[in-house]
Amino acid sequence: MEIISTTKKMQEHADSVRRLGKTIGLVPTMGFLHEGHLSLMREARKRTEHLVVSIFVNPTQFGPGEDFDAYPRAFERDAARAEKEGVDVIFAPVETELYTKEFQTYVVLEKIPKHLCGISRPTHFRGVATVVAKLFNIVKPDTAVFGRKDYQQFVLIRRMAIDLNFDIEIVGFPTVRESDGLAMSSRNSYLTPEQRRSALSLYRSLIEGRKLVKSGIKNSSRIIDSASKLINSHKETDIDYISICDPETLVEMEIIDRPAIMALAVKVGKTRLIDNMMLNPSEGMTDDPSAY
Repeated sequence: MEIISTTKKMQEHADSVRRLGKTIGLVPTMGFLHEGHLSLMREARKRTEHLVVSIFVNPTQFGPGEDFDAYPRAFERDAARAEKEGVDVIFAPVETELYTKEFQTYVVLEKIPKHLCGISRPTHFRGVATVVAKLFNIVKPDTAVFGRKDYQQFVLIRRMAIDLNFDIEIVGFPTVRESDGLAMSSRNSYLTPEQRRSALSLYRSLIEGRKLVKSGIKNSSRIIDSASKLINSHKETDIDYISICDPETLVEMEIIDRPAIMALAVKVGKTRLIDNMMLNPSEGMTDDPSAY
Protein backbone atom coordinates (compact mmCIF):
# COMPACT_ATOMS: atom_id res chain seq x y z
CA MET A 1 0.00 0.00 0.00
CA GLU A 2 1.28 3.44 -0.94
CA ILE A 3 0.68 6.64 1.01
CA ILE A 4 0.49 9.79 -1.12
CA SER A 5 0.37 13.25 0.41
CA THR A 6 0.49 15.65 -2.55
CA THR A 7 -2.14 16.40 -5.17
CA LYS A 8 0.41 16.35 -8.00
CA LYS A 9 1.69 12.89 -7.14
CA MET A 10 -1.86 11.58 -6.65
CA GLN A 11 -2.92 12.87 -10.07
CA GLU A 12 0.16 11.36 -11.68
CA HIS A 13 -0.52 8.05 -9.96
CA ALA A 14 -4.14 8.07 -11.13
CA ASP A 15 -3.03 8.79 -14.69
CA SER A 16 -0.60 5.85 -14.60
CA VAL A 17 -3.31 3.49 -13.34
CA ARG A 18 -5.70 4.64 -16.06
CA ARG A 19 -3.02 4.12 -18.74
CA LEU A 20 -2.87 0.49 -17.62
CA GLY A 21 -6.61 0.25 -18.31
CA LYS A 22 -7.52 -0.29 -14.67
CA THR A 23 -10.57 1.20 -12.98
CA ILE A 24 -10.17 3.33 -9.85
CA GLY A 25 -12.41 3.23 -6.81
CA LEU A 26 -12.50 6.02 -4.22
CA VAL A 27 -13.72 5.98 -0.63
CA PRO A 28 -13.46 9.49 0.84
CA THR A 29 -13.10 9.56 4.66
CA MET A 30 -12.04 11.84 7.48
CA GLY A 31 -10.22 8.96 9.11
CA PHE A 32 -10.68 7.28 12.50
CA LEU A 33 -11.84 4.31 10.48
CA HIS A 34 -14.48 1.90 11.77
CA GLU A 35 -16.36 -1.06 10.31
CA GLY A 36 -18.67 1.27 8.40
CA HIS A 37 -15.71 2.71 6.48
CA LEU A 38 -14.23 -0.74 5.93
CA SER A 39 -17.51 -1.96 4.41
CA LEU A 40 -17.33 0.89 1.90
CA MET A 41 -13.81 -0.18 0.96
CA ARG A 42 -14.96 -3.77 0.38
CA GLU A 43 -17.78 -2.53 -1.84
CA ALA A 44 -15.42 -0.32 -3.84
CA ARG A 45 -12.96 -3.21 -4.17
CA LYS A 46 -15.71 -5.40 -5.66
CA ARG A 47 -16.48 -2.77 -8.28
CA THR A 48 -12.99 -1.56 -9.26
CA GLU A 49 -9.42 -2.77 -9.75
CA HIS A 50 -7.45 -0.07 -7.92
CA LEU A 51 -8.67 1.25 -4.58
CA VAL A 52 -7.89 4.69 -3.16
CA VAL A 53 -8.99 5.83 0.29
CA SER A 54 -8.65 9.49 1.17
CA ILE A 55 -8.07 10.54 4.77
CA PHE A 56 -8.55 14.26 5.31
CA VAL A 57 -10.34 16.11 8.10
CA ASN A 58 -11.85 18.82 5.94
CA PRO A 59 -11.89 22.21 7.70
CA THR A 60 -14.37 23.83 5.32
CA GLN A 61 -17.24 21.57 6.40
CA PHE A 62 -16.94 22.53 10.07
CA GLY A 63 -18.73 25.63 11.32
CA PRO A 64 -17.65 27.97 14.14
CA GLY A 65 -17.66 26.18 17.49
CA GLU A 66 -17.84 22.71 15.93
CA ASP A 67 -15.42 19.89 16.67
CA PHE A 68 -12.74 20.33 13.98
CA ASP A 69 -9.85 20.46 16.46
CA ALA A 70 -11.29 17.67 18.62
CA TYR A 71 -12.25 15.37 15.74
CA PRO A 72 -10.56 12.00 16.43
CA ARG A 73 -7.45 11.24 14.42
CA ALA A 74 -5.46 7.97 14.40
CA PHE A 75 -3.55 7.78 11.14
CA GLU A 76 -1.26 4.82 11.90
CA ARG A 77 -4.21 2.73 13.08
CA ASP A 78 -6.20 3.80 10.01
CA ALA A 79 -3.37 2.88 7.65
CA ALA A 80 -3.10 -0.59 9.18
CA ARG A 81 -6.83 -1.18 8.80
CA ALA A 82 -6.85 0.09 5.22
CA GLU A 83 -3.91 -2.10 4.26
CA LYS A 84 -5.64 -5.14 5.73
CA GLU A 85 -8.61 -4.41 3.45
CA GLY A 86 -6.39 -4.42 0.39
CA VAL A 87 -6.34 -0.66 -0.21
CA ASP A 88 -3.80 0.28 -2.87
CA VAL A 89 -3.32 3.95 -1.97
CA ILE A 90 -4.12 6.23 0.93
CA PHE A 91 -4.34 9.83 -0.21
CA ALA A 92 -3.63 11.90 2.91
CA PRO A 93 -2.96 15.53 1.99
CA VAL A 94 -2.16 18.30 4.42
CA GLU A 95 -4.59 21.22 4.48
CA THR A 96 -2.42 23.51 2.34
CA GLU A 97 -2.43 20.93 -0.48
CA LEU A 98 -6.18 21.43 -0.94
CA TYR A 99 -6.65 25.00 0.32
CA THR A 100 -3.95 27.50 -0.53
CA LYS A 101 -3.94 31.02 0.94
CA GLU A 102 -5.46 32.28 -2.30
CA PHE A 103 -8.24 29.67 -2.40
CA GLN A 104 -11.64 31.20 -3.23
CA THR A 105 -13.67 28.70 -5.29
CA TYR A 106 -16.49 26.70 -3.69
CA VAL A 107 -19.19 24.36 -4.98
CA VAL A 108 -22.66 25.41 -3.81
CA LEU A 109 -25.87 23.49 -4.43
CA GLU A 110 -29.03 25.58 -4.40
CA LYS A 111 -31.73 23.34 -2.88
CA ILE A 112 -30.52 20.19 -1.13
CA PRO A 113 -28.52 22.05 1.58
CA LYS A 114 -31.64 23.98 2.62
CA HIS A 115 -33.06 20.92 4.37
CA LEU A 116 -32.18 18.67 7.31
CA CYS A 117 -28.60 19.27 8.56
CA GLY A 118 -28.16 22.27 6.28
CA ILE A 119 -30.58 24.34 8.36
CA SER A 120 -28.46 24.29 11.53
CA ARG A 121 -25.15 23.90 9.65
CA PRO A 122 -25.48 26.48 6.84
CA THR A 123 -21.91 26.24 5.49
CA HIS A 124 -21.41 22.51 6.00
CA PHE A 125 -22.48 21.23 2.60
CA ARG A 126 -20.57 23.92 0.72
CA GLY A 127 -17.47 22.43 2.33
CA VAL A 128 -18.55 18.85 1.60
CA ALA A 129 -19.33 19.49 -2.06
CA THR A 130 -16.12 21.44 -2.58
CA VAL A 131 -13.76 18.87 -1.04
CA VAL A 132 -15.45 15.94 -2.81
CA ALA A 133 -15.27 17.75 -6.16
CA LYS A 134 -11.57 18.34 -5.53
CA LEU A 135 -11.04 14.68 -4.63
CA PHE A 136 -12.80 13.64 -7.82
CA ASN A 137 -10.43 15.81 -9.86
CA ILE A 138 -7.34 14.61 -7.99
CA VAL A 139 -8.02 10.86 -7.67
CA LYS A 140 -9.92 10.55 -10.98
CA PRO A 141 -12.09 7.62 -9.87
CA ASP A 142 -14.47 5.59 -11.99
CA THR A 143 -16.55 4.78 -8.90
CA ALA A 144 -16.92 6.51 -5.53
CA VAL A 145 -18.64 4.85 -2.58
CA PHE A 146 -20.42 6.72 0.22
CA GLY A 147 -22.34 5.56 3.27
CA ARG A 148 -26.06 6.28 3.35
CA LYS A 149 -25.93 7.00 7.09
CA ASP A 150 -24.98 10.50 5.90
CA TYR A 151 -28.01 10.43 3.62
CA GLN A 152 -28.16 14.13 2.81
CA GLN A 153 -24.47 14.07 1.91
CA PHE A 154 -25.04 11.10 -0.41
CA VAL A 155 -27.96 12.80 -2.17
CA LEU A 156 -25.98 16.04 -2.49
CA ILE A 157 -22.92 14.36 -3.99
CA ARG A 158 -25.02 12.34 -6.40
CA ARG A 159 -26.76 15.54 -7.53
CA MET A 160 -23.44 17.38 -7.88
CA ALA A 161 -21.99 14.57 -9.99
CA ILE A 162 -24.98 14.76 -12.34
CA ASP A 163 -25.07 18.55 -12.53
CA LEU A 164 -21.32 18.97 -13.11
CA ASN A 165 -21.06 16.00 -15.50
CA PHE A 166 -18.58 13.99 -13.47
CA ASP A 167 -18.13 10.71 -15.29
CA ILE A 168 -18.18 8.80 -12.00
CA GLU A 169 -20.50 6.13 -10.63
CA ILE A 170 -21.78 7.29 -7.22
CA VAL A 171 -22.65 4.34 -4.99
CA GLY A 172 -24.62 4.58 -1.76
CA PHE A 173 -23.97 1.80 0.75
CA PRO A 174 -26.41 0.89 3.57
CA THR A 175 -25.81 2.11 7.10
CA VAL A 176 -23.58 -0.18 9.16
CA ARG A 177 -24.71 -0.56 12.76
CA GLU A 178 -23.39 -1.82 16.05
CA SER A 179 -25.00 -5.02 17.38
CA ASP A 180 -27.46 -2.90 19.41
CA GLY A 181 -28.49 -0.81 16.40
CA LEU A 182 -26.43 2.35 16.93
CA ALA A 183 -25.23 3.67 13.58
CA MET A 184 -21.45 3.49 13.39
CA SER A 185 -19.79 6.90 13.53
CA SER A 186 -16.36 8.25 14.42
CA ARG A 187 -18.12 10.61 16.81
CA ASN A 188 -19.48 7.70 18.86
CA SER A 189 -16.09 7.75 20.57
CA TYR A 190 -17.12 11.00 22.30
CA LEU A 191 -20.00 9.31 24.16
CA THR A 192 -19.86 8.28 27.81
CA PRO A 193 -21.43 4.87 28.63
CA GLU A 194 -24.62 6.58 29.83
CA GLN A 195 -24.76 8.84 26.77
CA ARG A 196 -24.31 5.84 24.51
CA ARG A 197 -27.39 4.25 26.06
CA SER A 198 -29.31 7.47 25.35
CA ALA A 199 -27.97 7.47 21.78
CA LEU A 200 -29.81 4.22 21.11
CA SER A 201 -33.03 6.24 21.19
CA LEU A 202 -32.27 7.45 17.65
CA TYR A 203 -32.39 3.95 16.19
CA ARG A 204 -35.33 2.92 18.34
CA SER A 205 -37.35 5.94 17.21
CA LEU A 206 -36.71 5.00 13.58
CA ILE A 207 -37.78 1.42 14.22
CA GLU A 208 -40.94 2.72 15.91
CA GLY A 209 -41.59 4.93 12.89
CA ARG A 210 -41.28 1.92 10.63
CA LYS A 211 -43.77 0.00 12.77
CA LEU A 212 -46.27 2.87 12.67
CA VAL A 213 -46.05 3.09 8.88
CA LYS A 214 -46.44 -0.66 8.59
CA SER A 215 -49.56 -0.45 10.77
CA GLY A 216 -51.12 1.94 8.26
CA ILE A 217 -50.34 5.38 9.75
CA LYS A 218 -49.43 7.81 6.97
CA ASN A 219 -49.50 11.14 8.83
CA SER A 220 -45.90 12.25 9.25
CA SER A 221 -46.63 14.45 12.26
CA ARG A 222 -47.86 11.46 14.27
CA ILE A 223 -44.68 9.53 13.57
CA ILE A 224 -42.48 12.54 14.34
CA ASP A 225 -44.34 13.19 17.61
CA SER A 226 -43.82 9.57 18.63
CA ALA A 227 -40.10 9.77 17.84
CA SER A 228 -39.75 13.07 19.74
CA LYS A 229 -41.34 11.63 22.87
CA LEU A 230 -39.15 8.55 22.76
CA ILE A 231 -35.90 10.52 22.30
CA ASN A 232 -36.79 13.18 24.86
CA SER A 233 -37.44 10.48 27.45
CA HIS A 234 -33.70 9.75 27.51
CA LYS A 235 -31.07 11.76 29.38
CA GLU A 236 -28.91 14.42 27.72
CA THR A 237 -30.78 14.38 24.40
CA ASP A 238 -31.48 17.55 22.43
CA ILE A 239 -33.28 17.14 19.09
CA ASP A 240 -32.02 19.24 16.18
CA TYR A 241 -34.61 17.88 13.73
CA ILE A 242 -36.77 14.90 12.90
CA SER A 243 -38.00 14.93 9.31
CA ILE A 244 -39.89 12.68 6.95
CA CYS A 245 -39.11 13.76 3.43
CA ASP A 246 -38.79 12.91 -0.24
CA PRO A 247 -35.73 10.68 -0.83
CA GLU A 248 -34.56 12.72 -3.82
CA THR A 249 -35.37 16.35 -3.02
CA LEU A 250 -35.47 16.12 0.82
CA VAL A 251 -38.65 18.23 0.79
CA GLU A 252 -40.80 17.33 3.79
CA MET A 253 -43.82 15.08 3.23
CA GLU A 254 -46.96 15.58 5.32
CA ILE A 255 -48.48 12.31 4.13
CA ILE A 256 -46.43 9.14 3.53
CA ASP A 257 -48.10 8.02 0.32
CA ARG A 258 -44.88 6.81 -1.33
CA PRO A 259 -41.37 5.86 -0.18
CA ALA A 260 -39.94 8.43 2.22
CA ILE A 261 -36.77 8.95 4.20
CA MET A 262 -37.10 9.46 7.95
CA ALA A 263 -34.01 11.37 9.06
CA LEU A 264 -32.99 12.87 12.37
CA ALA A 265 -30.17 14.69 14.12
CA VAL A 266 -29.87 14.69 17.90
CA LYS A 267 -27.27 15.99 20.30
CA VAL A 268 -26.46 13.49 23.03
CA GLY A 269 -24.48 15.48 25.54
CA LYS A 270 -22.27 17.59 23.27
CA THR A 271 -22.13 14.98 20.50
CA ARG A 272 -24.27 15.50 17.42
CA LEU A 273 -25.47 12.23 15.90
CA ILE A 274 -27.50 11.53 12.76
CA ASP A 275 -29.42 8.52 11.49
CA ASN A 276 -32.12 7.63 8.98
CA MET A 277 -34.31 4.89 7.58
CA MET A 278 -36.27 4.54 4.37
CA LEU A 279 -40.00 4.04 4.91
CA ASN A 280 -42.39 2.50 2.41
CA PRO A 281 -46.16 2.58 3.12
CA SER A 282 -46.72 -0.57 1.09
CA GLU A 283 -43.79 -2.64 2.33
CA GLY A 284 -43.03 -1.20 5.79
CA MET A 285 -39.36 -0.39 5.35
CA THR A 286 -36.27 -1.14 3.37
CA ASP A 287 -32.76 0.28 3.67
CA ASP A 288 -32.28 0.30 -0.11
CA PRO A 289 -33.68 3.28 -2.05
CA SER A 290 -32.77 1.55 -5.31
CA ALA A 291 -35.48 -1.01 -4.53
CA TYR A 292 -38.03 1.59 -5.54
